Parts: sequence; C-alpha cells; structure tokens
Amino acid sequence: QVQLVESGGGLVQPGGSLRLSCAASGVSLGLYPIGWFRQAPGKEREGVSCTSSGAFITYYADSVKGRFTIYRDNAKNTVYLQMNNLKPDDTAVYYCATLNLCARTSLGRAGSWGQGTHVTVSA
Repeated sequence: QVQLVESGGGLVQPGGSLRLSCAASGVSLGLYPIGWFRQAPGKEREGVSCTSSGAFITYYADSVKGRFTIYRDNAKNTVYLQMNNLKPDDTAVYYCATLNLCARTSLGRAGSWGQGTHVTVSA
C-alpha cells in the first residue's frame, strides 16, 4: 500500500488558480502511473487527469482540458495538478491515486488513495 498525501486545496475565486500536490514517502512515485480524481457534493467520483510512470502519456477529462496540467517532480517525489481558470463546477474534493495504467483516453484502475483535499471555487 502506497501512502499518498494531497495538499494545496482551498477557496479561490472563479478564474483563479490552485496547484494541488500529491506526495509520497518511502516509495518512488515515479514507479507508478498517478491519477487525479474529484468528487463533488452529491456526485460520483470522476477521473480528472493522469500521467504515466514515465510522464510520456497524460490524460485530461474534457471538462478540464486546456485548464489543468499534470506534471511530476521526481526530485521531490511529487505529482502536481496545476489548475487554472477555475470554475464553480470545479468545486470538489480532489484525490490522487496510484493507477495500474494511464492511457491517452482514460485512467486505469486506482490502487492506493490519498485522503483528499478540498477545492472550493466561489465568488
């Protein structure tokens, strides 16, 4: 089981930006495809983005394409989700997870999950 810790959530106005972090200790995140998911109140959890273990493949849900960027910093053993031009519909709890794969058109099956970080987009 990989221990993941998300951070970086908060309250931001529409059009603003946040950067979420997904960190691990004791294991190299570079070994795993990593995905970001979100769950809004009253809605099912949805896959937002993922990056393959070598960062050669990334995936973005249509709802965030062009606004969110996923990237790795292997030196810090962290995967980031840069979120720009945030909208109220982006309000959710965001989770990172290890995946069995990241494809250009979808996220794979999640393995280990973090505890989540809250993002609220509101004026």
